[in-house]
Amino acid sequence: MTAPDAGRPPRELNVGRTERWISGLGGAALLGYSLRRSRLRLLLLPLGVHLVRRALTGHCEINQALGRNSARADERSSVARLERGEGTKVEEAVVVARPRDELFRFWRQLDNLPRFMDHLESVTVLDDRRSHWVAKGPLGSRVEWDAEIVHEIPDEIIAWRSLPGSEVDQAGQVQFTPAHGGGTDVRVVLRYAAPGGKAGQTVAHLLGDDPARQIADDLRRFKQVTEGAYVAAPVPGPA
Repeated sequence: MTAPDAGRPPRELNVGRTERWISGLGGAALLGYSLRRSRLRLLLLPLGVHLVRRALTGHCEINQALGRNSARADERSSVARLERGEGTKVEEAVVVARPRDELFRFWRQLDNLPRFMDHLESVTVLDDRRSHWVAKGPLGSRVEWDAEIVHEIPDEIIAWRSLPGSEVDQAGQVQFTPAHGGGTDVRVVLRYAAPGGKAGQTVAHLLGDDPARQIADDLRRFKQVTEGAYVAAPVPGPA
């Protein structure tokens, strides 16, 4: 049996990130309200479903009919602004009882990251600098973006940024330094632009996506994984 959409070209994204977040929040609110108001259910339920679908797919039939595409504005990535120190900053650290060269190699092998980053589904290495990331998004959606390593000092620093036009705008680094008393201090600094600015940050908190807490939890899992039975595998160095 052939699916209804089989053979059709993928629909163009025509809803920008800010509108998708606002649509998702508004749609979820309408769905919840309609369940408590039976008189308005027939009106509010379809509208809520439409807004949630608009948020998850990034496509809107109304925008298509009007020739409107707010997603194109997102091609002007905010990564450059983040690298100049703008955006929201998150910094977390943990001391791991392993040599820093071993920890560096483990992190640099980017497909290891989903082992301790709970929100990540996969990281696919494209070449020695670029990689493709897939993460769990709000309301059961998936978020994908490409990233590149922009600075690297073996056994010390890995710095990265998302590529222009990505669904996620972020730049950051992980630094490995000897800790007093032994082990390695692993410190992550991340700057990011939340979708929709402060409104997007509010939505993220409502959905439980607190970046500071996520990074702290990820580092705790990193400590557990690397202090366990892990044996460091060699990782190809930069070209």
